[in-house]
Amino acid sequence: MAKGKTIYVCSACGGGSPKWVGQCPDCKAWNSLVESIAEAPPANRFSGYAGAASEQGIIDLASVQLEPEKKASTGIGELDRVLGGGLVPGSVILLGGDPGIGKSTLLTQTLGLLSQRMSCLYVSGEESPRQIGLRAQRLELNCERFHLLPETNVERMLALAAQSNPDVIVIDSIQTIYTDLLQSAPGSVAQVRESAAQLVRFAKRSGAAIVLVGHVTKEGALAGPRVLEHMVDTVLYFEGEQGSRFRLIRTIKNRYGAVNELGVFAMTDRGLREVSNPSAIFLSGHKQEVPGSVVMVTREGSRPLLLEVQALVDESRLNNPRRLCVGLEQNRLSMLLAVMHRHAGVVMYDQDVFVNVVGGVRITETAADLPVLLAVLSSLKDRPIPQGTAVFGEVGLAGEIRPVPNGPDRLREAAKHGFKRVIAPMQNISRRDAQDIETIGVERLGEALEAALD
Repeated sequence: MAKGKTIYVCSACGGGSPKWVGQCPDCKAWNSLVESIAEAPPANRFSGYAGAASEQGIIDLASVQLEPEKKASTGIGELDRVLGGGLVPGSVILLGGDPGIGKSTLLTQTLGLLSQRMSCLYVSGEESPRQIGLRAQRLELNCERFHLLPETNVERMLALAAQSNPDVIVIDSIQTIYTDLLQSAPGSVAQVRESAAQLVRFAKRSGAAIVLVGHVTKEGALAGPRVLEHMVDTVLYFEGEQGSRFRLIRTIKNRYGAVNELGVFAMTDRGLREVSNPSAIFLSGHKQEVPGSVVMVTREGSRPLLLEVQALVDESRLNNPRRLCVGLEQNRLSMLLAVMHRHAGVVMYDQDVFVNVVGGVRITETAADLPVLLAVLSSLKDRPIPQGTAVFGEVGLAGEIRPVPNGPDRLREAAKHGFKRVIAPMQNISRRDAQDIETIGVERLGEALEAALD
């Protein structure tokens, strides 16, 4: 049998190259080209890709029925939060995370609750029916209406799904699914892309909500072509530190709700349990004042959170002092230290600086700037921030304290958890929103430093 022609396909964008090169010529990703068999797609491969849109022709936008999307609650409040209220018929959701973090456990729990009032189908390409049954027994789920399909071929899977017409389908996982249209192995770029395309077409035509489980690379990104994230409606990431019982689900993309929403779960022997008040678990509750610890008020999606930022400053014996961040961006820490040196006169060029966000939460918003600097200064001076103080605010390169969005919500969250004082940008302070808490509005970095250690 003649050997098929091979090409090199980029695992990030799906682009092809006749020979291996270090950098993809299309997306410029390094070391992402993988050898695969060159395959000619069938002529009808993309027929009807957009569902019935190709058969309708040109229409007027004013004639479109603008009815609100009907969202079905999953029965798990934290999962509904990251989904934007629940499952939307015809939507496709991509759930990624590290191995063993709890993706299959959460989806098994979800289908166990949904199957009592909806038609659900769990398609397993990695686990046997006995393994899933043992998990459902451990989670104490009612399996009478829990439909299971051990299958990896997408054509047979969709044929059976068309007969049973389920409302919700879980594919665990997309890397194990293959199509007969291609000859490459399951998990390859071409197989993942084509199988996902067929599943998306089926979801749009049938109205079934499909959840795809995706693997992640060692860098933490979803494995497979990046086009997979563009094809689906919602992208969720499972996060969590090894050894910690808390799990976080973050919304990266959502066409039916807000992005960057955060759902908090606790892993127990009975599965994942939602945490309705995450601020309480992320605060350590020191019995005495500790230098280098500051409570900040951040916002993830539509919910404000209280998190503890810890900093450790120590004399460096190296020519280049270390700057290490866990849960924050390291380059931004270097910039903030330069701002504090220039506008507050605090010298840090001979000090190692370590910053950590307690609980394994990753902070991406700029409201953490001022808490980070106050925690660093507190550790450097060995002077604790008074207990009952919360901080938020963005620090500019000119040393100004800039306002952040949703200031009133942050103040109410701090007051709800018993904090007596908040240091915040002057523009975020209003007398109407600060009746039950002392607010200190600051406009310059020097004012904030003096107010914190006063």
